[in-house]
Amino acid sequence: MTNLSFDVESMTEFLVNLLEIPSPTGYHAEVMPFVQQAFEELDFPGMTIRETGKGALIIHVKGENDDAPVGVTAHVDTLGFMVKEIKGNGRLKMTNLGGINWSGAEFENCTVRTHDDTRYRGTVILSNPSTHVNRNAHKSDRNGDTMEVRLDVRTNNRSQTEELGIGVGDFIFLDTRIEVTDTGFIRSRFLDDKAGVAVIYGALAAMKDANVIPQQDTYILIANYEEVGHGGSAGFPDNLAEVLSIDMGAIGDGQAGDEFSVSICVKDGGGPYHFDMNNKLRRLCEENAIDYNVDIYIYYSSDGTAFWRSGGDAKVGLAGPGVASSHGYERTHKDALLHSAHLIARYMLD
Repeated sequence: MTNLSFDVESMTEFLVNLLEIPSPTGYHAEVMPFVQQAFEELDFPGMTIRETGKGALIIHVKGENDDAPVGVTAHVDTLGFMVKEIKGNGRLKMTNLGGINWSGAEFENCTVRTHDDTRYRGTVILSNPSTHVNRNAHKSDRNGDTMEVRLDVRTNNRSQTEELGIGVGDFIFLDTRIEVTDTGFIRSRFLDDKAGVAVIYGALAAMKDANVIPQQDTYILIANYEEVGHGGSAGFPDNLAEVLSIDMGAIGDGQAGDEFSVSICVKDGGGPYHFDMNNKLRRLCEENAIDYNVDIYIYYSSDGTAFWRSGGDAKVGLAGPGVASSHGYERTHKDALLHSAHLIARYMLD
């Protein structure tokens, strides 16, 4: 068996840098060049990278064989908001990108990016939020009709905001509030699924250090429309034998996963994953002392499901680091990165 050594600090540094780049669904202009450069600098033997028409990246890694190529995917797009309307008071009504937790975004600082890349700071708040003025503020629903962006500029009406260059369709980037604790926890928005991209990066780095290449030609899709359901629907070649989707393991009441291991999802909202892939992933964990949990997510689907629904004909499995408080202010642990990267590397070498 090949000995593999994983540089968790390097993986964490890559993840932190990735988290600092805004990339809500539909906005990939900043994040994809960063990802491409980082993977190119790995200088993995036989690797090529190209951008798809949708703006995703396909990383092709030559393997020992090419008779049964495989795919690995993770998505770099995140949740977020766009400007839906400029209100009469000059504040911004929002439309959500993906299934964001509106209440979890309340009082979060943000940046509004105009179409010409002028940027303004603001805060996501409930309309009329002061408890000294609105006695029912705590009872109000949190949704697109009740919340707004309060801009940190002097504007009191629609025309003043429009004069700033802000308009419908502008992106709103939530602050991530990244913190890496001395106990190994990583707290941030959007670990879903930038942690998944980081563990693929860590797996390739460990394989390069060990001077090994994948058993089969491998195509890595860094997708950019997963949060709205079609990230994995295009980009892979047609001849794949298997696809391993890497996404967060959801944690909560009734779930088996935790923040310290890799989660193997055998069924989600799209149905069961392939029986052979589920068993292969379990086998690889047990053979290589990888801490894992098997789980089912009812309110969840991945780019593996998008691949299948688009007509993809390959065995599909799903795994990834356990992440707490999904679609809010999330948290994982360096151990989850380690075990997830280890599983990905062993999968590519198997």
